[in-house]
Amino acid sequence: MKVGVLGSGDVAKSLAEGFVKHGHQTMIGTRDSAKMAEWQRSNPKAKVGSFSETAAFGEVLALAVKGSVAADVLRMAGSANLDGKLVMDACNPIADAPPVNGVLKFFTTLDDSLMERLQHEFPKAHFVKAFNSVGNRQFVNPQYKAGRPTMFICGNDDGAKVVTAQILEQFGWETADMGKVESARAIEPLCMLWCALGFTKNEWTHAFKLLHQ
Repeated sequence: MKVGVLGSGDVAKSLAEGFVKHGHQTMIGTRDSAKMAEWQRSNPKAKVGSFSETAAFGEVLALAVKGSVAADVLRMAGSANLDGKLVMDACNPIADAPPVNGVLKFFTTLDDSLMERLQHEFPKAHFVKAFNSVGNRQFVNPQYKAGRPTMFICGNDDGAKVVTAQILEQFGWETADMGKVESARAIEPLCMLWCALGFTKNEWTHAFKLLHQ
């Protein structure tokens, strides 16, 4: 597939490298292409462009930016470039405040989620929550003694979730579909839980596993 990754931080770079590894044509979008020069030299198969160029390029998109700027990045990408496309949303609504005893603060509530806000503003895009509840170093084919970890996803479009599950399969994950967009209210706070172990125990390599009876 042709995949556009919106963002240029560590999360976005890890996703882009994973897509390249698995043979997808990949472009990473950024405000400043010059700052990606060194990364592109190390990843010559990937392209670098603006947000709008990247969104137009991708048949599938991944949004991997700071939660507070996610809507702004999508506006720069251009609504028309998002329409009808899967947008894997790896963002979390982390507030600009320090954690309290290891617990992050969010700028959303339990009756709201960042992905719901994005879906409301860009109704023709097919948002699917994914890659928000684990560290970026475990994104691509992580190895655990207990087997494949679980990625919790949600979104309104079933077809978009099927494609997301296929990508997750390539990336070495099992998928747990938790339902419609409202389930992002539960999935986004998994970031809090994941980070709490990191902040309190300095453990940053764990992942979640859903067990069935």
